Amino acid sequence: MKSENTPFRGGPLDGRVLPILLGPTGHPPKWYEVPVPSPDGGPATVYAYQRVPAGYTRRLGLQRGWVYEYVPGGRERRTLKWPWSKPQGRG
Repeated sequence: MKSENTPFRGGPLDGRVLPILLGPTGHPPKWYEVPVPSPDGGPATVYAYQRVPAGYTRRLGLQRGWVYEYVPGGRERRTLKWPWSKPQGRG
């Protein structure tokens, strides 16, 4: 499998560069979660990082790669919205 060295911004991994496995499209995953076990044996703390563009070139505006940024609120969970489902909160 192919991997890419991806930098991290914010949170406990600030400033680190880790090799991240790339998907079939050649991009790293949109979210990267780091579970950290608690010292007293309780539930693990999960730190969430979201993939964002690292920047763009000046001349052509091409993307320069990816960076993971820390999201203190955690990963947002989405629910599936089927076209035949009734909208929530109405009627």
